[in-house]
Amino acid sequence: MTANNDNFEILKSIIENRRTLKPEAMNGKQIPADIFEQLTALADWAPTHGRTEPWRFFVYTGQPLKDFCRTHAEMYKAHSPEETYNPATYENILHKGGLASHLVVAVMKRGSNPKIPLIEEIASASASIENVLLGAAALGISAMWNTGGMAHKDPMKEYFNLAEEDHVLGFIYFGYTDEPAKEGKRAVPLTEKVIYK
Repeated sequence: MTANNDNFEILKSIIENRRTLKPEAMNGKQIPADIFEQLTALADWAPTHGRTEPWRFFVYTGQPLKDFCRTHAEMYKAHSPEETYNPATYENILHKGGLASHLVVAVMKRGSNPKIPLIEEIASASASIENVLLGAAALGISAMWNTGGMAHKDPMKEYFNLAEEDHVLGFIYFGYTDEPAKEGKRAVPLTEKVIYK
């Protein structure tokens, strides 16, 4: 593969300008189905040890998206002890996807090769999510990868018929926004995170 500075500069710009946008700041405009299919197809090119391809995306849009948000909220209500249940959290889960075009529940489905460490499967599925987030940024589509609510709780795993070592990695909301992009910030200097020996 030969070096191509133009490609690098394009990719660098997409990576540096990707931002998380809360779904409440989306405007309700729908992403065309063919565009969304192209976007999620990018997940298929994540690194995968042993070609286990452990990513699974459950896609909701339209009424099924609203139905899932209600299911999620009711799940939170049913499985929260009385002393920790918060009506505001219930309402937040219920309405979180109200202005989103699509919601993806991203799952790591453990491959059948026990020699591959679990963390490598999680890393691979997470890389598939990043592929899609970068694709969204390139297309001017806003996104938020969220792990709130019941994301990491057993009832959500059961809802998707997941095995013990499978994991819900989060809820990814996609849509459009009328808000200008915010400036990117990082708390730790790059020199403290990339260390040459």
